Amino acid sequence: MNPRLRAILQLAVLVLVIGSLVLLFPRAYAFVEMSARELRYFWWLILIIVLAGWLIFGLGRKRR
Repeated sequence: MNPRLRAILQLAVLVLVIGSLVLLFPRAYAFVEMSARELRYFWWLILIIVLAGWLIFGLGRKRR
């Protein structure tokens, strides 16, 4: 599998997972939509996204 095909496959899986999560948890989607409108709640969404990114990409790596 070449890198370009792998990247396209990863993007397709990510879109599929996000779409299914929106369908499974409509209240969470409503929270995200409200957060985008209400700036006073928006920093919670940013904090959650940064934490998720850190957990996905940073936690499993070994330190040098």
